[in-house]
Order: sequence, then structure tokens, then C-alpha cells
Amino acid sequence: MEIMNPKTLTDKVTSVISHVVVTTASKLAFISGQVSVDETGSLIGSGDYYTQAIQVFTNLKYALEAVRANPLYIAKMNIFVVNHNPELISIIFEAGFHVFGPNWPKTASTYIGVQALADPEWLIEIDAIVIFP
Repeated sequence: MEIMNPKTLTDKVTSVISHVVVTTASKLAFISGQVSVDETGSLIGSGDYYTQAIQVFTNLKYALEAVRANPLYIAKMNIFVVNHNPELISIIFEAGFHVFGPNWPKTASTYIGVQALADPEWLIEIDAIVIFP
């Protein structure tokens, strides 16, 4: 990756971030938001954040396997959680560690509390951007 901090932008924050990062990745995968449904479309874990998170991360893992990508290739994840409260953070990440184990992707992430998802029974949705080496 190439890190750039143009002179036309402030240097007051560049000790902790860069303004621009450029990658020369030759192949990208964009994984749509995964929710807690199995391959038949049946909801898994009605009303249960942990069970739904397990299914969501499992679906993300299946999507990665379909494109032959290691979880460590994930560059960015967005995690959407219905009716978020601070206690849910550890529950959701525990489910992710359960699914990925030592291959848990320490990636750029955004954790977003939302009022609702597309289906009222869905509690969690995760999308990802994958960069192949």
C-alpha cells in the first residue's frame, strides 16, 4: 500500500492517520451484507443475537470460501446491529472468534447501531471488502 498525505491537506492528524491509502491489489471481492439465514433461506436464531451472529459470520466465511479468500484478506467490514447496546459488542465479536478462530480478520471495521434491517427478524448484517494479494 502507498500512504499519501498531500501538502494541500493538514499535517496535524498525519501522526495517527493518513489522508489517502492506495493499494495495487489486482483483484477485489465485495461481499454483500450477510444475515442469519441458512442455505434454504430459513432464519437461524430468532431473537438471539449470539446465534444470529454465528450464522452471519458463518455465511461470511462461506462467501470467502466461494472466492477462495483467506479471512485475513478482508480489508473492511461493516457490522450493522439492530437496537445496539454496549453489551452486544462482546457477544457479536465472541461469535466471530468462534467462527474464524485464529484467522479472525483484524481489519478496518465500522460497527453501526441501526433501528432495523430489511427483514424485521434480522438482528445483524455484515458486509466485507476483500483484497487479494
